[in-house]
Amino acid sequence: MDRCLSRTLPLLLLAVSLLLAGCAGQQTRARSSVVDYLYPTQSKVVVEPATPVLNIPLKVGIAFVPDQSAQRRGGSLWAGISGVTALTEEKKSELLDQVAAHFRKYEFVSDIEVIPSAYLTTGGGFANLDQIRTMYGVDVIALVSYDQVQFTDEGFLSLSYWTLVGAYVVSGEKNDTSTMMDTAVYDIASRKMLFRAPGTNNVKGRSTPVNLSEELRADSLKSFEEATGKMIANLDTQLAAFKEKIKREPERVTIVHRPGYSGGGGALGWFELSLMLLLGLAALQRVTRPGTAKRPIG
Repeated sequence: MDRCLSRTLPLLLLAVSLLLAGCAGQQTRARSSVVDYLYPTQSKVVVEPATPVLNIPLKVGIAFVPDQSAQRRGGSLWAGISGVTALTEEKKSELLDQVAAHFRKYEFVSDIEVIPSAYLTTGGGFANLDQIRTMYGVDVIALVSYDQVQFTDEGFLSLSYWTLVGAYVVSGEKNDTSTMMDTAVYDIASRKMLFRAPGTNNVKGRSTPVNLSEELRADSLKSFEEATGKMIANLDTQLAAFKEKIKREPERVTIVHRPGYSGGGGALGWFELSLMLLLGLAALQRVTRPGTAKRPIG
């Protein structure tokens, strides 16, 4: 009896250790990726961007790119979780409506279409966007992606998220929820990215083992909403930078006004205003130059 116990005890201890190691730490991750959607690794099509031709006012589409399989990491293994996603279609529609409302305030946007996720296929790339362009009559599309990680232990506290411009490192503590939202705005015909706007958020967990699942779900939604808010605010910053780039390097983009467009209700558009401002400053410099000022009459 003792001899049998001495043989089986180490095996039992090893099994218990492995079980505890597998349950000790966990990360849950839900994500989608503009990179994987537009440039799938199995595709042999070479994308060569051209000079964008923007028809003002713009007709814009906005959509989430397809989800990837949610993942959970426990112990030292990653395992796919079929059918699991932290962002439901209802929540996606709500977030897209917020972004669309932001675009509608610009006078150089005439129409904006919220495109259901079902119309974007996994790895569909620009061929899929051409179909959407035909279906909805949009010229420019805002592709929204996300990456959310929830940490439920002290282990595995960092993760890299690859974007169009490089990697973001997400770190966290026990029961933290970290989220990145990203909007990449593309001219469909030229295959050219015009600008992008990210937004990040981190929610510190306060849950106990009793209500862990409920708290994590609530933290997930809160983190998505707050990251989206930051992304929307960043759209203004990135759009301003895009306009400055066009002024410095006008050869990058060709601007064409649609028939009847006058900058929105008779007012001048931001391209015209920028040009008038530059001309006005030049005229002011000529008038105030020494020796050129006119004397008052009388």
